[in-house]
Amino acid sequence: MRGRDLIRPRRFCILSVAAIISSLLAVFFVAELFHLKAVSAENGSTRTVFYKENSTNFARKLLHLPDAGNRNRIGTACSKDDIDIVQGSTAPLPNGIPSYTVQILNVCVSGCSISNIHVSCGWFSSARLISPSVFRRIYYDDCLVNDGEPLGPGEALSFQYANSFLYPLSVSSVDCC
Repeated sequence: MRGRDLIRPRRFCILSVAAIISSLLAVFFVAELFHLKAVSAENGSTRTVFYKENSTNFARKLLHLPDAGNRNRIGTACSKDDIDIVQGSTAPLPNGIPSYTVQILNVCVSGCSISNIHVSCGWFSSARLISPSVFRRIYYDDCLVNDGEPLGPGEALSFQYANSFLYPLSVSSVDCC
């Protein structure tokens, strides 16, 4: 009888530690759903963007960009700064591979169409099929958007990819139409 009395506190301790660890993992997972780091192509610095996934988030994102001061250049030539890339977590694939949604937006306020959009993407790959006419890797750190075709003012392009981690994507070059 004495041996069983010693086992109960040990079980309680082990269950308590397991509960604490699972709670910490849950908090970390939820924190990751609302936190995204994007790398800037110009100077290699990192900016932190907090977001909550919903259908209105992407439209409101244009109003709250930290560098929105550069975008009020009505009447000037377009640049790669007029293309914005927003991405966030979505539901994982049935086999558990994390999945991400990417939106590429033309935020040019002077009505310019932008074509031949190239994105720095590292060794981008996906377990989910992406139409090559929408987004494809050409070489290391060079992906082509919309098959090189123009993205009109205010237009957006969206796709989903699945990989064990989120790829930092940033615009490397564009052509103004």
